[in-house]
Amino acid sequence: MKAFLLIVSSLLLFITGCSENNQTASGAPPAYTNTSLPVNERVNDLVSRMTLSEKIGQLYNDAPAIKRLNVPAYDWWNEALHGVARAGKATVFPQAIGLAASFDEQLIGAVATAISDEARAKHHYFAANDIQARYTGLTFWSPNVNIFRDPRWGRGQETYGEDPYLTSALAIQFIQGLQGDDPRYLKSAAMAKHFAVHSGPEKSRHSDNYHSTAKDLHETYLPAFKAAVQDANVESIMCAYNRVNDLPACGSDPLLKEILRGDWGFEGHVVSDCGALADFYGPNDHALVWAPAEAAAWALKSGTDLNCGTGRLSTFANLNFALQKDMVSINDIDTAVKRLFTTRFKLGFFDPAEHVSYTQIPKEVIGSDKHQALTLKAAEQSLVLLKNDGVLPLKEGTRIAVIGPNATNPSILVGNYHGTPIQPVLPLDGIRARAGDDLVYYAPGSPLIADQYGHYRVISAKHLFHYDSNNALTPGLKAHYYKADLQKGKLPNSAQVDQIAARVGEPVISRIDDKIDFYWERSPVDNQVRGEFGITWDGILVPQKSGVYLFKTDSNATLQIAGETITGPIELSAGERYTLHLHRTYLRTTWGNPVEPSLQLSWVNSSESYTADAVTAAQKADVIIFAGGISAELEGEEMDVELEGFDHGDRTDLRLPTEQRQLLKILHALGKPIVMVNFSGSAVALNWEDKNLNAIVQAFYPGEGTGTALARLLWGDFNPSGRLPVTFYRSVKDLPDFKDYSFANRTYRYFDGDVLYPFGHGLSYTPFSYSDLNTPNTLKSGNDLSLDVSITNNGAMSGGEIAQLYIAMPDAPVKTPIQELKGFRYVSITAGETTQVAFTLTAKQLQFVDNDGNFRPYKGRLELSVGSGQPNYATNESILKTSIQID
Repeated sequence: MKAFLLIVSSLLLFITGCSENNQTASGAPPAYTNTSLPVNERVNDLVSRMTLSEKIGQLYNDAPAIKRLNVPAYDWWNEALHGVARAGKATVFPQAIGLAASFDEQLIGAVATAISDEARAKHHYFAANDIQARYTGLTFWSPNVNIFRDPRWGRGQETYGEDPYLTSALAIQFIQGLQGDDPRYLKSAAMAKHFAVHSGPEKSRHSDNYHSTAKDLHETYLPAFKAAVQDANVESIMCAYNRVNDLPACGSDPLLKEILRGDWGFEGHVVSDCGALADFYGPNDHALVWAPAEAAAWALKSGTDLNCGTGRLSTFANLNFALQKDMVSINDIDTAVKRLFTTRFKLGFFDPAEHVSYTQIPKEVIGSDKHQALTLKAAEQSLVLLKNDGVLPLKEGTRIAVIGPNATNPSILVGNYHGTPIQPVLPLDGIRARAGDDLVYYAPGSPLIADQYGHYRVISAKHLFHYDSNNALTPGLKAHYYKADLQKGKLPNSAQVDQIAARVGEPVISRIDDKIDFYWERSPVDNQVRGEFGITWDGILVPQKSGVYLFKTDSNATLQIAGETITGPIELSAGERYTLHLHRTYLRTTWGNPVEPSLQLSWVNSSESYTADAVTAAQKADVIIFAGGISAELEGEEMDVELEGFDHGDRTDLRLPTEQRQLLKILHALGKPIVMVNFSGSAVALNWEDKNLNAIVQAFYPGEGTGTALARLLWGDFNPSGRLPVTFYRSVKDLPDFKDYSFANRTYRYFDGDVLYPFGHGLSYTPFSYSDLNTPNTLKSGNDLSLDVSITNNGAMSGGEIAQLYIAMPDAPVKTPIQELKGFRYVSITAGETTQVAFTLTAKQLQFVDNDGNFRPYKGRLELSVGSGQPNYATNESILKTSIQID
């Protein structure tokens, strides 16, 4: 018996040894390496070779390597909302809400294709340099297809607006552009998020329970996700933080099992929002279960395959215990692992590079001339002309005063979830380039709000000195560049790192730097991609003006002036000499060492005579361009901001900040024409501005081509065509409670009050008229509806027009939208020309949703309108209305 056991044991060791050498017992390569086999067979073979702990480890967003199986480490968390994000330099396109304002499906597809080109090029560059860090992969957690139901939500900027049809149409194009058209391989893997019924508030998203009627759910919240799955074949879905009808979104059988995988047939993988599974048991969150193992079992069995844990760690690490207690089965774990590896195989991660055509995309596509031209085009089409009394376009030779806190604010170019722009053009720079320096006068005018300024500037060399060996004051700062090692800096029993202790030895480089304004593609000490290094700068700061100064630098850097660590404003006197010390160490932690890091030391003098300087600039000019609004430093995801009108990333007031409103009134009193350019990711109640200013441009966050695009619009180098993808309300008082997720009196589809600017609104420099609308008089229920219309450009300037098709179903047995977008088309029409545009409404589009969430064929009078906007707002010449009978 002992001899038999010894033989069996020896055989098992032999088989294990073969496996560790990536071979089967027969010496043949394992099936998962055979590229001729179907993906599912390869995945099944690979997963069958994994141990339980290896399988569970693959369910974390930062999945570890399995060296014995030649499975590399992989971090699933990557971003590409409007350009490859957080991975160094990449072309930055307009923020998603700005892309939506283009109402141009082909443009969105082209943008996504450019993004995925750059993504592939960057990924393979990083892989060639042995970098598998977060944000260097190909599984992109974009697009965000949540409905922007309330303008207070700070993350609404990430969406395609408030309309489910527009969101669906644009999401399909974006997803297809990211994923490519290769029949075998994904170019990158797209994700539709956040599933579902998710749109703020930010500060309570981990504990909120949102109730949605079946009608609202299927009529509004789910269509874009359904389109992503069934029309775009999206590879991944992210479930949300909140509860939906009492169940956490990442543990909702109705959402994940019955609707997503059951009704829609989704076969991809589901990822939790980061930390969402810990919300299941967090005492200040949902607190629905007592222990992490219960949460892990619940989420896994409901269909959540990947746990993004980040700072709250991985709840799925408890699946081993859950398995022991029969909370889950090994089949549950295997199913999730297989779904994840299916995506990795489809991306070509386990195939020779020559098999995957996308691996040949060169690094030179990143920021190429073609992509720069595309982001400029996208910026131009994202700009919405809200009002114009004739002051625009500007005449050549006009003297311009550029005033406002966003004229030189880099944040308004990029919004949130962005990369590092390659050729960024600020509004002021674009206007100066177009008009000429001698015709442009500039003043920031005010802060954005309170002590939040948009015009920080890198401290120039004329303010920075050091003492030389003769104790003489000499230009520049003493800089020392060190090698660094994360392990040396780790503190015992802590997740913190000592940046000073992490430095290794003596400086590798010692030199004089004239200022602190750097961007490193590689470590300056050893030329390694994402190499570890530390720097110290020491010297003397000499301000030329007295005042109270605010400083801005990397949040992980330490700045000391006159021996004091700077965390707020500091009073400085002109001509005085202040010691300056700054240090920063870049280590391979998740957040501590960004891909291609940059570091600037900037300041702003908050004591300047902002109002007086703005008045002086305005008095010299013929026209004032006011660059105002807000920025992604005030609105966004779960932020720390608590200011008047802003609450942890969300907004509590739709008006401009008080400081800007006061400044505009002072400028208006000068009697000069004022053109306001409003930068924001959401609607702003510009009531006074609409009544008193001459022109208003809604810019959203237009990407790195912002300044050039804006100047071209102002001088009429192109014809504006952007349309609002959201409603601009007059007051926050017009809105229901922020946490009320009913669509009663929400968005243009159900809001019955007076609005400032309606969804779909946008002006042009040329008048377009609609004629010859051809529709049938009657239609049999269940049939498609085809129609066409003629559009004429009646002006002297060629331009793009957005033809919008709306329907209403007044005879439905339940409440239906007042108006509902069912078609749109961007068309370019030469001056004086007429073009014909055709639409087809499918039978599915002619259904309504009943109170049980079921789609029903509509019968009765169908009201139709085709024009440049909604039927209640567009002018008579720019819209046609009719009705047909559906029997």
